[in-house]
Amino acid sequence: MTSTTTHSSTARWLLEVTAAAAHADPAAFEEQRQLLRSIAQFDSASRTWWTYIGVLDVRALEILQRLYEAARRFGTEVRVQAVAAPDAWHGPCFTDVGELAVLAAAQADQGRRLGELPVL
Repeated sequence: MTSTTTHSSTARWLLEVTAAAAHADPAAFEEQRQLLRSIAQFDSASRTWWTYIGVLDVRALEILQRLYEAARRFGTEVRVQAVAAPDAWHGPCFTDVGELAVLAAAQADQGRRLGELPVL
C-alpha cells in the first residue's frame, strides 16, 4: 500500500491495517475470508486484506479484534502503521498533531539524514 501526502494545512492521519492471508487449505482459507470480509477489502494478487482506521471507535475495535482473531486462529500476519491520509480519502481521519502525527512523521522521515528538512 502506498500513501500520498496531503496538501491541506491540517495534518490528516490514518491507521493502515493489513493482514496477509495465512497459507491454508481451501476450507481454512474460506474461514479466514468469512471472518475478515466484512471489515476489510481483499487484494487477491497479494492475498492481503486491508483497511484504514481514521477514528478509534467501536467499529475500529471490531476491526482490530477480528484481525487479531484471524492471527490467533490461522496465523494471519497482521500489521498496523500510521500513514498520511491520501488526498482521495473522504472518511474520518485523525487530525490531532499529537502522538499519532509524531509517529507518522517519524516513519516518513526514515532514511533522511540528520538536519535535512522535509520537502514541502
